[in-house]
Amino acid sequence: MTGRIIPFLLIILTGLTLFSCAGPGYYLQAISGQWGLMHARRDVNELIDNPATGPQLKKSLETATRMLDYAESELDLPANGSYASYVEIETDALVWNVVATKEFSLKAKKWCFPVAGCLPYRGYFNQSDAENFAAGLLSGGLDVIVSPATAYSSLGWFEDPLLSTMFTGSDTRLAAYLFHELAHQRLYLKGDGRFNESYASFVEETGVRAWLSSYSESEELERWQRLEHVRRDFNHLVRDVREELNIVYSSSQSDAVKRQRKSEILEGMARSHQVLVAEKWDGRNYFSAWFEIPLNNARLALFDTYEGGQCAFRNLMHQAGADIRTFHSLAEQQSRLPEAGRSVWLEQTCDDVGPAVKP
Repeated sequence: MTGRIIPFLLIILTGLTLFSCAGPGYYLQAISGQWGLMHARRDVNELIDNPATGPQLKKSLETATRMLDYAESELDLPANGSYASYVEIETDALVWNVVATKEFSLKAKKWCFPVAGCLPYRGYFNQSDAENFAAGLLSGGLDVIVSPATAYSSLGWFEDPLLSTMFTGSDTRLAAYLFHELAHQRLYLKGDGRFNESYASFVEETGVRAWLSSYSESEELERWQRLEHVRRDFNHLVRDVREELNIVYSSSQSDAVKRQRKSEILEGMARSHQVLVAEKWDGRNYFSAWFEIPLNNARLALFDTYEGGQCAFRNLMHQAGADIRTFHSLAEQQSRLPEAGRSVWLEQTCDDVGPAVKP
């Protein structure tokens, strides 16, 4: 099957570039990256049965197989043949996503693609390609970040493999990767990155909690629940900072004043983060990577893409009576709202939403 992928993709390449804002060079790197993955795949069951397979890899593959079965039977997530193969990746990430905003805006620039629609990021299989593209945007006065991704979904177009990058953390992190990416196959709204990623992130959070509860991983469950609280604390901080910046950006002040206020607000965010570390997180600096490089609008925009709609989906789970299948059905209904109504729906807060419950 993989032998026919490249000819097919090359045939449609010209057509794709006619209907998108990416040129043939971009699609060639995407085709090359996807082909490399497909060509390097090894069957998971064969690896598990092979005596030459290392014990840690074998254990991880067996765990992933159980998680996939659980996702289909308990979380109503379709695998569609995905993750039945494995690929060893030589780098720390599979894809590097470029995110960019204007200097005085929190709205991410979008790039449009025929299959996925218009997205608030642009991915590259090669890190240097991503950084070169980002440098060009930066020279044009935009706020830019390059964000590595250790997992991805082709939305069911290909049978996605498990990646070695998905096994570098704990089993809990592996479950998070799988449930998140499978959620994209369950529901994907072309052109609405914020809806898609917020939905997948909520399914990830809910699914991991349910998985750990089912397998009596009490210590890991407590750790995951603690991380959920940390994540929500940080989400509130980001929301507050975004509100402050939006007020500044929409004002009639001069660019020089806006630039100064932007710097002050972002510096204040770093201080507020340290307060959370000291007073609520027992000294644990969960988001240290955020502050290793200067903060900018692009980083805030990317975080909002994944986390900005969490309250809306938490509320939807409560409406579903904590039933995951009903939740998916309600989410599909919300996806059919007009774009403006869907955007307003995603903006709801958690003030009147109780604690999340397991499916």
